[in-house]
Amino acid sequence: MVTAADPGETRTSVWLAARPAAPARRRSEAPSGLDRERITAATVRLLDADGLARFSMRRLAAGLGVTAMSLYWYVDTKQDLLELALDSALGELELPPETAEGTESTAESGDAGWPGRLKALARGYRRVLADHPWLAPLTAAYPNIGPHARAFDAALQRLLDATGLVDAARTGAHLAVSQFLHGCGGTVRRAPEGDFCLALDILIAGIEAKAPAGRSGAAQAQAQAQG
Repeated sequence: MVTAADPGETRTSVWLAARPAAPARRRSEAPSGLDRERITAATVRLLDADGLARFSMRRLAAGLGVTAMSLYWYVDTKQDLLELALDSALGELELPPETAEGTESTAESGDAGWPGRLKALARGYRRVLADHPWLAPLTAAYPNIGPHARAFDAALQRLLDATGLVDAARTGAHLAVSQFLHGCGGTVRRAPEGDFCLALDILIAGIEAKAPAGRSGAAQAQAQAQG
């Protein structure tokens, strides 16, 4: 878990918990110049600078020039704020653009077919983890159900749709890719880029071997060249 005080704690995700609106009389007492977006952005900066172990509401408040209690106008707990920071950082990931027909564009991947797009998505995810070393433990500690996390998973699902896999093979491919991406978080600083890409190539080759005829990366690239 995130800290020694957290194991066994049961909590509702910040994305699922409904916060009742403060009475009008008390809203005027809230500190001016603060909102959730500004607090979340400051949290990401503090985590980048000091790391997860040293993060505290008091240190965050000091950086914002407010009292620690002021932050609780906008979040209920420190864990809520860390979950917001998690999704905010995932928002830095560049996702493959979706065409009007619901298929992924190949223009940004530099490589035709779903294998090249999947490789680009995976390498982008790894870069985000490398830029924010505190991110990997949070992805394991909290549910990844914020808007940016869901957008990432939707992009991954569309890429796997392009493989043509169905039923157990489709489920297995999604599990394999998800486990690979989340598992690489613990070694992102140690594993060289070349080793990561080699492992990713092997994973994609395994998915291609299960894909129906005409849905492999080579077949799609050939079809695009002929078209």
